[in-house]
Amino acid sequence: MPDYPHPIIASEGWAHLAIAVIVAGVATAFFGWWSLPLWLVVVFVLQFFRDPPRAVPQGEGLVLCPADGRVLVVGDARDPYLGRDALKVSIFMNVFNVHSNRAPVAGAVREVVYTAGLFVNASFDKASTGNERNAVVLRTDAGTDVTCVQIAGLIARRILCYVKTGDRLEAGQRYGFIRFGSRVDVYLPPGSRARVAIGDKVKATSTVLAELATAARA
Repeated sequence: MPDYPHPIIASEGWAHLAIAVIVAGVATAFFGWWSLPLWLVVVFVLQFFRDPPRAVPQGEGLVLCPADGRVLVVGDARDPYLGRDALKVSIFMNVFNVHSNRAPVAGAVREVVYTAGLFVNASFDKASTGNERNAVVLRTDAGTDVTCVQIAGLIARRILCYVKTGDRLEAGQRYGFIRFGSRVDVYLPPGSRARVAIGDKVKATSTVLAELATAARA
């Protein structure tokens, strides 16, 4: 994505980075080398808020990964937002992953649903139903609905979503951010075929998560 319209360091982290640099700089002036741990904090904040461009795979019916991380779940489930059976794929993001979220498919935003909740470890299954979360339901041009859910974690306390009902997203387009460790669940229509397995390390946009049912049958 050579035309990726976002800075390499996400704007969501600029204030955090500025504060960390100022604190480390002041500590250096007073304490010299004893301030080194604070500069390590600066490096951590810098890497956490990196937001690199990614190449967008091309192909009919491809579902792109919405987040960096590790695959926790691949299997049959119930989509609680559309009330239907679905193929569920869950990705866990730790504090060393890129935390911007990208659209898994191109389509219109049919619905955005925010649900308040807990902040248990996002790697637990109960996080899908118990934690604070924000779901975006996308309808592709072919009329297929895909649900993508941002889920807060034990440390993550801020879900950011920049789209609303009626907006349009392109596959791989950045639409949100979750701060400090989290999870993303994707619900796909029955018959869709997963292209990842539990334990796989994946990258937002550049990893193909699955093929939608119509493409999988072709």
